[in-house]
Amino acid sequence: MRKFLLALVFFIASFSSYAQDLLGIPQVVNYNNEQYNGGVQNWDVQQDKNGILYFGNNEGLLTFNGRFWNLYRLPNFTSVRSLGIDSKNRIYVGAQDEIGYFFPDDHGILKYHSLLDLVPENLRKIADIWDISIINDEVFFRSVNLVLHFKDDVIKAYKPSESWSFLGKANNKIYAQSKNSGLLVYDKELWKPVCTDEVLKQSSITSICTYSGDTLLVSTLKKGFFLLHNNQLLPLVTKLDNIFFNDRIFFANQINKNLYAVGTTSGGVYLMNKHGELVQKYNYREGLQNNNVRGILLDYDKNMWLALDDGIAYVAINSAIKSISPDRNKQITSYAFRKVNQNIYVATSNGLYTSKLNTNSLDLSLSPVNFEEVKNTKGQVWGLDEINNQLIMAHEDGSSIINNNVATPIYSLPGTWMFQPLENVFPAKNVLAGTYLGLQKINYTNGVFKNGGEIKGISETLRFIVVDNDDNIWASHPYHGVYKIQLSDDRSKVIKTTLFSDKNGLPFKLYNYVYRIKNRVVIATIDGIYEYDQKLNRFSRVKMFGNALNKIAIQYLKEDNEGNVWFVSNKKVGIIDFHKPSGSNAFSIFYLPELDGKVVGGFENIYTLDNENVFIGANKGAYHINYDKYLDNISTPKVVIGSVKLLSQKDSTVFGGYFLKSGALSANQDLAKIPEYKNALNSIHFEFASTLFEHEKNTKFSYQLVGFDDEWSAWNNKSEKDYTNLPAGKYTFNVKGRTDVGNESEVVSYTFSILPAWYNTIWMKILYLIIFILLIRLLIIWQKKKHIKEQDRMSYLHQLEIDRSEKEIVRLQNEKLEADVNYKNKELSTMTMHLVQRGKVLAKIKEVISSVIKNNDDAITENSPSFRHLIRLIKDVEKKDQELEHLSVHFNHVNTEFFNKLKDLYPDLSQNDLKFCAYLCMNLSSKEMAQLMNITIKAVEVGRYRLRKKLQLKPEINLYEFLVDISRQKMA
Repeated sequence: MRKFLLALVFFIASFSSYAQDLLGIPQVVNYNNEQYNGGVQNWDVQQDKNGILYFGNNEGLLTFNGRFWNLYRLPNFTSVRSLGIDSKNRIYVGAQDEIGYFFPDDHGILKYHSLLDLVPENLRKIADIWDISIINDEVFFRSVNLVLHFKDDVIKAYKPSESWSFLGKANNKIYAQSKNSGLLVYDKELWKPVCTDEVLKQSSITSICTYSGDTLLVSTLKKGFFLLHNNQLLPLVTKLDNIFFNDRIFFANQINKNLYAVGTTSGGVYLMNKHGELVQKYNYREGLQNNNVRGILLDYDKNMWLALDDGIAYVAINSAIKSISPDRNKQITSYAFRKVNQNIYVATSNGLYTSKLNTNSLDLSLSPVNFEEVKNTKGQVWGLDEINNQLIMAHEDGSSIINNNVATPIYSLPGTWMFQPLENVFPAKNVLAGTYLGLQKINYTNGVFKNGGEIKGISETLRFIVVDNDDNIWASHPYHGVYKIQLSDDRSKVIKTTLFSDKNGLPFKLYNYVYRIKNRVVIATIDGIYEYDQKLNRFSRVKMFGNALNKIAIQYLKEDNEGNVWFVSNKKVGIIDFHKPSGSNAFSIFYLPELDGKVVGGFENIYTLDNENVFIGANKGAYHINYDKYLDNISTPKVVIGSVKLLSQKDSTVFGGYFLKSGALSANQDLAKIPEYKNALNSIHFEFASTLFEHEKNTKFSYQLVGFDDEWSAWNNKSEKDYTNLPAGKYTFNVKGRTDVGNESEVVSYTFSILPAWYNTIWMKILYLIIFILLIRLLIIWQKKKHIKEQDRMSYLHQLEIDRSEKEIVRLQNEKLEADVNYKNKELSTMTMHLVQRGKVLAKIKEVISSVIKNNDDAITENSPSFRHLIRLIKDVEKKDQELEHLSVHFNHVNTEFFNKLKDLYPDLSQNDLKFCAYLCMNLSSKEMAQLMNITIKAVEVGRYRLRKKLQLKPEINLYEFLVDISRQKMA
């Protein structure tokens, strides 16, 4: 009975320690199968030299680079049970009836290489490969019925006496457990017995780790831990044995010299030290999505990855920042903290919580805690202060003293924001409280705080109060300005209040907060930190910070015990560390990007107990920062290019994230083999990530495509970039990452070329040149021909012009000749008419004279000299009238061509008709024609009619115009 009671007490004690939570819980990130797009179950986890993670998944090999997941299936589509990575970065996988490795091809894309063909054909039914161990690049695969040894492209098979139940590596040796044969070690192609303890026949080994010296730590599935020393198994009794016996140890991994991570089948992960004491646990209560842990990996940043039966988990166990949850059943906001003796107090939106601290560690986050609510503190607890060694609480209902986890009111209402002792002595006799309605006085007498009543003269709500060295009270209201308050000697009323704003040197009237830093009153503003200059009666910028905080809006300041200044700027937490000079400044500024946006806006609070224990209020719970560890943990992010894809192709991946050089993995691209892409594939997509997994959410990237972008992009959280319609040319994509200002990664580059379009290649350019030369040649020939043709045309036109001119000259000459002919004809006609008329007159005279002679004058005879003389003169005239015949001959000669033309056209015309035509052409009147032809006018009309008939003229045709046209034709 006594033994039973002792066992029960031991169980209860161990269960109590198991049930307790640690004060600080590191970041836990869960990934489910919908996020990584693979199978639910994961069996193993490994990390390569580039920081990329690999998971043995139910659907194949799963990879993660910090932003992107990729799944690579095996040829037989079976589950990957085990993983191993050698020095050449070959990722060995063990699956059902399949062994092999993944290695990138020339495009950096992982490709699977099966080793099954190297296994003897009769042994290829090897079932599941549960373990892989690698030593000196020799790979051991374990299935239940076979251990395969791969070396120098040769596989040797080792069969067990009954079955193989474990394979592992420790102290640079390969160990295996064979049922009924115990623990064996591999030595020069032989398996030599190490230990045959009966325990090994009852339970399978799940892991072997280094413990100290030659001693190994051995975990079993059902019997807990043992120490293997001098080939003997010794039980290692731990305070967690009942848990391990109940939940079973599936896997254990050494974290550091004194710490081991133990994965169980149903209880999550336990971190224990060498003495078997619980350091931390992570299960469903702490945030894991599943308690069945199949694989554990400590990554390069000493944080833990878990392969779970349902999903994958990341636990930042090495993080200097941990979350605090005073009440895990409620979502509460934390406003203030205080450590009093061995108790921690957390002021929240739902009351005041406290817990006993029980740890020897300087880092209080490692202390087991069991928070409970302090009585009489329901509601908003705005502040906590330790004054005169007593904890005093600022509450929405007033203020209280905290003692023995009970709140005793000092006064009730108005609501209280904060406290400020009025004297810099111990104990402080008077304490000032900033309340919703102004100032309240608290007196301290005989070790008891008592209500001193309201301080009259101010009714502003005052959340920020500081007392300067001259006992002046400085207070600020975010929307009104900064107050300088002077109290009466008895501290019962305000005798003077001065309000300062932007008119007094502050950058802006609003958002000014008063604090005490470096023993001086300073104002946090939207443009850095200011202080009051008594001589100038104005505010000016604090000179100790130089220009480092210019243009930075600051809402909160807190000086710690080391003289460093913590601040909050737009929900970003930073620290001005005066122990780390930088450049011309006597300090360095560090930001904590992990806390961006998580602090309580408007109610910021930082409690700096020491460098290993800094507490920060948050919207959800609170945060604990080990600042010394944070500085030690600052790591430069490593950026990897995950993949490069061409947007216009279906199977578009042209680079899978792995650089090769001479067939081996390389950190940089081999520039001797720059990929070239067709011009039609000139739209390209880049994916990149950082393997600093702790900063996955706050890592920012900047990128530049040299040859396209003139400058680097602004820092942003995007991990993808597309470029479309790139011109032909050579490009280099550069990308870098950072977690904080000044903490930048090295630049990772990918160089490629976009080939010119077919119509823009060198051969086409040569063709274009040839065509251009030919075109120039043809143009010259065409120009010459055109010139010749133009010359011919000009010559032709010139000749035409000459001919036209000659014809014009001929026409003018003809017209002149015609005019001359007409003139001569007219002259001849006139002369003829004159002669005819004269002849008629002379004939008449002759007749008259003859008649006179015969009838009237006998004296005058023909023989008389006078008469004969007169007759002779008349005869001379008549002789001259014979010239008319000569004129007629001349007329016919002048118009011969005209007459010939008429004769040719109208052969029936008589000589008289021709003469008639000539007279008509001369435009003589009928009377003139009658006189010339010695006929009557009637005869002329008849002749005209007969001529029209012979010429076959229609009535509407003018005879004169018709004859003129013929006359002109003959002239032409």
